[in-house]
Amino acid sequence: MNADDLFLARAVELAQKGSELGEGGPFGAVIVRGGKIVAEGWNRVVVSRDPTAHAEIGAIRTACAAADSFHLPNSTLYASSEPCPMCLSAAYWARIERIVFANSSAEAAAIGFCDDELYCELGRHFTARSIVMEHHPLPGSLLPLQRWFENPKRTCY
Repeated sequence: MNADDLFLARAVELAQKGSELGEGGPFGAVIVRGGKIVAEGWNRVVVSRDPTAHAEIGAIRTACAAADSFHLPNSTLYASSEPCPMCLSAAYWARIERIVFANSSAEAAAIGFCDDELYCELGRHFTARSIVMEHHPLPGSLLPLQRWFENPKRTCY
């Protein structure tokens, strides 16, 4: 068994554990850096009553806290299933270098976890989405953006 298989097997094990505990859906994640596991997580949506408590999000939060950084360069995310749009976006924001997953989105969709509609929604203009979105600019609303941009001490991310 190679390293990818070992880390991926751990993600699958975490998916099983979380699911058996009834904490959420059957999803697990592991973040590896330098050949070592730096964070793990499983889906905790049900127990936490938090729709963002996906395995990958939990692992990313834990890894960032451990690294004292909001970026995780040179890291690999191992996920029991193909990350949803939210988790994939979080991986991009964290600058994760690589994602390895065991189950495809089609396999997750077959048991009720289908992200196709969300991927479609994200590609639409905000005025065409199923959630009503209204652009309502206020006088002075650009000021925080401008001040942040002009601040030489800002932390870019």
